[in-house]
Amino acid sequence: MTTILRLPGEPADITLPALLLRNAEDHGDRPALSWRATPEGEWTTLTWREARRKVAVLAAGYAALGVRRGEHVLMMMGNRPEHWLSDLALVHLGAVPVTVYNTSAPEQIAHIARHSRARFAIVEGAHELARWEPLLTDDTAPLERLVVVEAAEAGQHRTYGSLYATGGRLFDPDAFEKGWHESRADDPLTVVYTSGTTGDPKGVRITHRNVVLNAVALDAVVELPDFVEHISYLPFAHVAERMLGIYLPVFRVSHVHLCVDPNAVAATARELHPAQFFGVPRVWEKLAASVRAALSGLPQEQQESIERANEAVRARVAYVERGEEAPADIETAYREAKQNVLDPLLSLAGFDRLVWTASAAASMPMDIVRFWSGFGLVIMDAWGLTETTGVVTINTPAGFRLGSVGKPLEGLEIRTDADGEILVRGATVFDGYLLPDGGVASACDADGWFPTGDVGRIDEDGYLWLTDRKKELIVTSTGKNVSPALVENTLKEHPLIGQALVHGDGRSYLVALLVLDAEMAPAWAAARGITGDLMESEAVREEVARAVEAANARLNRTEQIKRYRLLGEEWGPETGELTPSLKLRRRVIREKYEDAISALYAP
Repeated sequence: MTTILRLPGEPADITLPALLLRNAEDHGDRPALSWRATPEGEWTTLTWREARRKVAVLAAGYAALGVRRGEHVLMMMGNRPEHWLSDLALVHLGAVPVTVYNTSAPEQIAHIARHSRARFAIVEGAHELARWEPLLTDDTAPLERLVVVEAAEAGQHRTYGSLYATGGRLFDPDAFEKGWHESRADDPLTVVYTSGTTGDPKGVRITHRNVVLNAVALDAVVELPDFVEHISYLPFAHVAERMLGIYLPVFRVSHVHLCVDPNAVAATARELHPAQFFGVPRVWEKLAASVRAALSGLPQEQQESIERANEAVRARVAYVERGEEAPADIETAYREAKQNVLDPLLSLAGFDRLVWTASAAASMPMDIVRFWSGFGLVIMDAWGLTETTGVVTINTPAGFRLGSVGKPLEGLEIRTDADGEILVRGATVFDGYLLPDGGVASACDADGWFPTGDVGRIDEDGYLWLTDRKKELIVTSTGKNVSPALVENTLKEHPLIGQALVHGDGRSYLVALLVLDAEMAPAWAAARGITGDLMESEAVREEVARAVEAANARLNRTEQIKRYRLLGEEWGPETGELTPSLKLRRRVIREKYEDAISALYAP
């Protein structure tokens, strides 16, 4: 438990505005929020007292705009102060902020606007306006007004600056304090729309109680320094960043550093040397690829020294994982390896002060887990869904199993159904999906169990091991069930393969689309004197063939890849193959490469 906390009531009855008031009263001079106006600029910082004052002024501005208690307000902005402060301002009014992914297509935006019945949206600039303006004249959408953050691009629309100025003129402290006191713990705090891997996004309604109880449970098992810093770079449309970048900092009195450009997160970490870092598996994969590429350029003797240090650290991690005390010689080798070899390298990446490294949202490839554990960074994999307000199970330094997603948090139960589907019950499970008429449809059964759609197993020690998404399991023409994630992660263990999609539903064998790793492949080629287009390199193709052969050797016959196609262009949210949280959009990829997949099954 964070030692600085004073809870302003019983956890089940606390609202987010009550926590923000606590922060201003107890820790008003502590830093709350920092950001840069430009990538090279200086950090601007608000204290908790200053942040609450800005939230109050903004609340008056949004009230003057016409925002009412209980209505949804849409937002599409990057990780910038206007987003963070507006979110909390709307909450203080009793409104429900809904962040929409910046990468959403116009039809997805239209669906959310209609489904949420939102009258107002706050958008960043011209890029967003092009997708939102048509909805203002769409009779099927209730959208009435846009607020634009970038004043120079606002045109005839209301600017964020003018709204804040209006709030400053009309701000009434008594009305502000009275207003947020009307909120109750079971009121909706936000609606998070799922990223739509299999269809239209669904609106997940999350309450103050869901969030506060999840924060209390997480705080009980995650030991962090007081006033810990957090680098916020994932989209606020994702439940993980809403918890890590808004709700947990308010709960823990943390210091949020907003990183508006996700590509700058590595540089930001090198500057700030954070004590905690969260990344979805793809982020950890890309960071590992960068480190591997850098190490491959070192002299052979130094590479061998680092690998020996890695093995010494992994040996000690194995004892800790089993809950055993490492022998004196293992402990000594570990400390020497860390101090003399690895910590200086970690310092260059800004990772030398890390006490908590975590991941969630998808299966973490074991080679990535092993890679980072060799540097003493044990990535505490967690599991949860938007519908569970984030984390359900988590590994902790006090108990972890590499490759698992840990044990349930306090107040949550898990079990598996007959077909392996994981069911969850507890206080942080959402109260239902938003309906178009504003109502809520519960997704739990009569006993309160929510079917997650994930498939896994619970071992004898209570640790959960994920297998796959229930809807994504491949059933071959012979009736065999195959986990595509298992096969894909095995293929990606080779540094040349950055992304993979396995296909074979209703077929007699599996095929795969493989994407060269955008960072590791050039480094691998350069180390071998290979130049030019890597897709045309015979050496690269031969190495990929060996990688597939090595993966097949570790898979059973049903899971093995018979044919594959190598692709040179990385998949991403912007091109549609990944969700904004970097999960594969399998249907999109299959449709985009339909001809290539068909060719792999040709006689």
